[in-house]
Amino acid sequence: MITDMMTPFELYQPSRVDDALALLNRYDKDAWKLAGGNDSFDWFKDRIKRPRAVIDLNGIAELKGVRETADGIEIGALTTLAEIARNPLVRQKYGLLADAARKVGSPQIRNSGTLGGNVAQDTRCWYYRDGLPCHRAGGNTCYASRPTSMNREHAIFGANRCMAVNASDTAPALVALEAKMVIRNPQGERVVEAKDFFIGPSVDITRMTILTPKDLLSAIRIPSKFANAQFYFEKVSDREAFDFALVNVASATIVKGGVIEQSSIACGGVESVPRHLKVVEDVARGERQNDATAKLVGQAAVRGAAPLNYNQFKIVLMQNLVARAIRGA
Repeated sequence: MITDMMTPFELYQPSRVDDALALLNRYDKDAWKLAGGNDSFDWFKDRIKRPRAVIDLNGIAELKGVRETADGIEIGALTTLAEIARNPLVRQKYGLLADAARKVGSPQIRNSGTLGGNVAQDTRCWYYRDGLPCHRAGGNTCYASRPTSMNREHAIFGANRCMAVNASDTAPALVALEAKMVIRNPQGERVVEAKDFFIGPSVDITRMTILTPKDLLSAIRIPSKFANAQFYFEKVSDREAFDFALVNVASATIVKGGVIEQSSIACGGVESVPRHLKVVEDVARGERQNDATAKLVGQAAVRGAAPLNYNQFKIVLMQNLVARAIRGA
């Protein structure tokens, strides 16, 4: 039941990463990491999440900003989506991420929402978010899988006891750009590929990413591999603004002499993780960038799809989006 009243918690506002990590180590599963806060307060007010300690990360300057490196760029996890969308370096060399960031929510959300928060957000399945005891919440059923359920926004790939999808617009772009996620915890630092950062229900049904309660996503590194490539991002949603994608697509393609030399493509809204379309990349490699190739890769992209009662339309939608991305329309 929604009560619109938050349970009490201790609020901490560290100014250094080390202090934040010490708090995460101290409170472990009872801690909540606060970035932009656009999603957090809904959880708190509905009393579905009841942290003992909220760790506000906004005072940590180290986690903000875009920096050029020897092999690309590094973006602090607390950099706002609005800053990413207008940053000259990102727009010039990695416009795919700028385009994706520009499609998130509304201007107000982009002004406060962060890149780290956008990729680490929980799923938006309303059965789960409303507090029903589904598999993801520790129960023994998936309410979205029932024949009469409202499941038009749910998965057509990779469902395993849970039909929820990844809701991030920037996640497919980071997968397509072969970004690396920098994760810190009290034991040290590790760097993982973006495609391995997101996990499905077959790995851990209670989480959308590999982050544990003591982990802190500190930065995202984008290599220069696809700098200045041909980029394509498109998002289809019920509303132009302030809505999550039914399906989105992000691609980076290197074309020489009209021939696709290399491509990297991912879709969101179709699986619990951004779906990396390796088969599409293999089919497109060495082919001419034309309508025939676009049709071929579109068909390849949706092989193995298993739609639910009310989301069969996602197959055609995904097929067309992938075709448009490869064609460069």
